[in-house]
Amino acid sequence: MSRCRQCNVEILDHTQMCPLCKCVIEEDDTAENSYPDIRLRVRKLNLAVRIFLFTAILLEALLIYINWNYAPEIRWSIISGAGFAYIYFMAKFAVLNDNAGYRSKFLALTIFGVLYVILIDYVIGYHGWSVNFVLPGGLLFIDAFILFVMFLNRRNWQSYIMLEIFTIFLSAIPLLLMWFDIVTETFISGLAFAVSVFLFLGTLIIGDRRARSELGRRFHVR
Repeated sequence: MSRCRQCNVEILDHTQMCPLCKCVIEEDDTAENSYPDIRLRVRKLNLAVRIFLFTAILLEALLIYINWNYAPEIRWSIISGAGFAYIYFMAKFAVLNDNAGYRSKFLALTIFGVLYVILIDYVIGYHGWSVNFVLPGGLLFIDAFILFVMFLNRRNWQSYIMLEIFTIFLSAIPLLLMWFDIVTETFISGLAFAVSVFLFLGTLIIGDRRARSELGRRFHVR
């Protein structure tokens, strides 16, 4: 395809002169239906993340100075620093990392989000609401996510069995913390563990042969 710069029209014929003004035409190097430059987008995102990291370090240094000199009774600068770190981790791992799957990203962001809330509870004096409610609530949220993606990916639902097993182990953590009197609200923690167990059992029973085949493939059992 060629274009006449004088008439500003596109010429489909294979000719070197414009049929209107008889001027020499130029080849149009613009490619149609070309792929977008993904590398340019990634470079821009990486630059934005590096700018955020530098800005966060400067701002956190200022917040630490203010905290330690004007309000030392509560180390709230730890909360802000952990918040900056969580945002940076979210950008690097969940947005810019193409090697990790969406399941790993969701699980990591949820776990670190719960740990961040527990940190907030600890810094402001620790009242136990983070481990009593946020921790089992996060586990129930993971169970709901598993059920949702299994419904969306009905043809390959058995691939989520390992994630269900991992969630059972995570759900056992609040039960273990009860022995040390760290978790005092037993109902929601027990509910989170029960939901994880029954979700796995339901997948195993309803899935029947496909579920057992997936377990055998994962654990190399024939």
